[in-house]
Amino acid sequence: MLYPELAPPGTVVRIVAPSGPFEERAFEQGLSELGDYDVRFSADLIGRRLGFLAGDDRARREELQAALDCPEAGVIWLARGGFGLTRIAHQLDWAGFMRRPKWIVGFSDGTALHQACLARGVASLHGPNVTSLAEGERENVASLRAALVGQQPSAWTVRPWTEGRVVGPLVGGNLTLLCMLAAAGSLALPPGAVLMLEDVDETSYRVDRMLTALQVGGHLERVAGVVLGGFTNCSPGRFEVPVEDVLRRSLFPLGIPVVGDFPSGHGRERRTWIHGAPVELDAAAGTLRPLPAR
Repeated sequence: MLYPELAPPGTVVRIVAPSGPFEERAFEQGLSELGDYDVRFSADLIGRRLGFLAGDDRARREELQAALDCPEAGVIWLARGGFGLTRIAHQLDWAGFMRRPKWIVGFSDGTALHQACLARGVASLHGPNVTSLAEGERENVASLRAALVGQQPSAWTVRPWTEGRVVGPLVGGNLTLLCMLAAAGSLALPPGAVLMLEDVDETSYRVDRMLTALQVGGHLERVAGVVLGGFTNCSPGRFEVPVEDVLRRSLFPLGIPVVGDFPSGHGRERRTWIHGAPVELDAAAGTLRPLPAR
């Protein structure tokens, strides 16, 4: 796994909006948390909108491409999630990025870029988008800043659902995006992966449908463990089936360690973690421990 250079204060950060439009106030609040970085973004970024997208496909693709190619930037930070990356991600040229890898920071729709980085053997940062950085817990800000300079917690506390201990690369992200990438033929989870899953605003039967699709498609066959983040506002639906029941019924038969309450996702806890980096998952002890990555 290739790790981009550390990004201390003063590093050039290119902000892009390759997905949905966003509120200016939330954007400015997020920017203020990284005020000691050299933050740059296009003049038309704020207010750019085309329905549920932050501009047309060409504008969003060219903006993201310019950030990937930028030789000065050390970080590419997504303004917001939403929807739109899967419309353009397959059209990107990664040659400039591979000459000078950068930390790509974001989550939700940003899962598409994390998977694209993973396919090229490059680590990325699953963490808050600009507009979601300031709205959650203050620890989210500290977590992102620490990750940018190469600092990780000694371990995260998680809730044991099953027993077992495994070591593998921590990958994954938003369940809906992973399912869509699988449908497009662009999901490739590494052997022995510790798979992190989270989602928002889905009903339990849709979560069941997506997990079933991943399983039937063979995408969970080589997964060594599962780490569940937040399933925020995921309702039981009209059949009143709790999402946790769906997760247990779908994941327990895999016979691998499963834990919950990982502080990542669309809730107030949005800690930053290195996508693709090795971890030790000890389900019995209720810990997820980052391992030396360099």
